[in-house]
Amino acid sequence: MGATYRALCKHGYASLRMQDIADESTKSKAALHYHYESKHDLLVAFLEHLYEQFEDDIGADCGDDPATRLVTFVEERLTPRGDGQKEFQTALLEIKAQAPYDEAYRERLAEFDRLVFDRLRSMLQTGIDRGVVDDEIDPEDTAAFLVEHINGAQIRHVTVDASLGAARNRLRTYLTEQVLTGSEAAGSGE
Repeated sequence: MGATYRALCKHGYASLRMQDIADESTKSKAALHYHYESKHDLLVAFLEHLYEQFEDDIGADCGDDPATRLVTFVEERLTPRGDGQKEFQTALLEIKAQAPYDEAYRERLAEFDRLVFDRLRSMLQTGIDRGVVDDEIDPEDTAAFLVEHINGAQIRHVTVDASLGAARNRLRTYLTEQVLTGSEAAGSGE
């Protein structure tokens, strides 16, 4: 899976070949074909692998305070994660562009979307229950809005080099001014 990641970063989705993945690993192209019939099958397995990593990553505890957890969770979705991240996001965008035509890609990508949506909805509801999120908001609508903003910001970053930092700041402002209650909003920017 590491070799697939590195090859995707170097070559992108459209130009990626099984040989490129083999070149990034200790396996031969024939060994890759033994386990995966095609590049498509390998990439579906790669998306499954990424989902498992992502599920573990977003399950990490950000503290007990619901306001801090919400802001931290959203900000982490809009923070670059090291070398090759933009190249990887570009390759992932290419895979996403295939999803309308490829059910396996669409299903895997929908799992990511549902996971983020469910986590945000749960955080918002917990915040409402604990009095730190405005009880006038609808957790489902707000979670959908946040997912759409995060996805859009990531796409803009890859396609037109828009700043993730600026998107993160705008979303933090939205959360503190529109979602969190007064006392929680004041402390969430720390």
